[in-house]
Amino acid sequence: MTTCAYCGRANDAGAQYCMDCGKPLTKAAAAAAKQAAAAAPAATPSGSGNAQLQSSDIGTLASGQGCPFCGEPVDGVQPYCPHCGRRLSAPGSGPACARCGAPVKLGAKFCATCGATLDAGLSRPSSRPAPRMEFLVKLVLLDEIGHAVKTFDSTRRDTTLGRQDGDVRFPDDPFLSPMHAKLSWEDDRLMVRDLGSRNGTWVFLEEPYRLMDGDLLLVGSQIFRFRRLGYPGPFAPEADATKRMGSLIPSADIASLVQLRADGSSRDVIQLSPGRDVLIGRERGDWIFPYDPSMSGQHAQIRSEDADFVLVDAGSRNGVAIAARGAMPLKDGSRILVGDKLLRVEIPA
Repeated sequence: MTTCAYCGRANDAGAQYCMDCGKPLTKAAAAAAKQAAAAAPAATPSGSGNAQLQSSDIGTLASGQGCPFCGEPVDGVQPYCPHCGRRLSAPGSGPACARCGAPVKLGAKFCATCGATLDAGLSRPSSRPAPRMEFLVKLVLLDEIGHAVKTFDSTRRDTTLGRQDGDVRFPDDPFLSPMHAKLSWEDDRLMVRDLGSRNGTWVFLEEPYRLMDGDLLLVGSQIFRFRRLGYPGPFAPEADATKRMGSLIPSADIASLVQLRADGSSRDVIQLSPGRDVLIGRERGDWIFPYDPSMSGQHAQIRSEDADFVLVDAGSRNGVAIAARGAMPLKDGSRILVGDKLLRVEIPA
């Protein structure tokens, strides 16, 4: 199995492109996608930069003749071909179970979701009966002060979000990628995945979060990257036995928090050491950002716990978020940020 570094999807061994987000999985695929994008700059920017199928092509897929672009066998449920990275269909246009509406694999005899026999044929999304209620989820678009603006209802197992593609679209959001994120039901839990978007998919914390190397944090309008440095080893003595001089510090710096610019470059950094908590805020704290109006006076805390560091919301107005890496669980009331759209997840009981 090959795991996609962008969205966390487990792909079959030998796959060149991710079946979920269309991103290249190998260096050869990345080079081919770059070459194709340079040759056709007007192509759709999602996946490897290729247009999606027309309705006639979808019919070809359903008949089991393989990807109409490269001819390799494909699973009609997936939006992208794992061999050439081309977009196979619009979200939800693949074959589905006539009883529960869940996507099914081509050639399957039974629905993996409800167990229904598929011998009688597969339905299309336009003729589906009402899907099972356990897949129901509401996405509530919030304004700057947290008031509901619009509600999107989904009864699908998978719900995609994007600027150009997806079940829920925000074409006016320039910070949103064409295909940005996906919500999916997995083992009775609602999960969110970033689909290789440019600006990430952010999940707001509802409890303390133990930081991992490479995590991206959103505090106010500031984006930070958490890095593990490890414990420094002893300096080797100089040949002439002269001792090194250095700054007096309370303890070893074993991690750092780096402030990132829009281009991803580093602007400022604060070192983290065991036994030292770091408070971030607009007016009070160890790291102050008086120019950030979206940051509370005392916004977030990086708490030291032995050799680990835990991110805690210090009672801020706008919350603290973590960029999704792989699948992150959501629950009723969770908030996510995609592009500049803040969405509240509501899961009816």
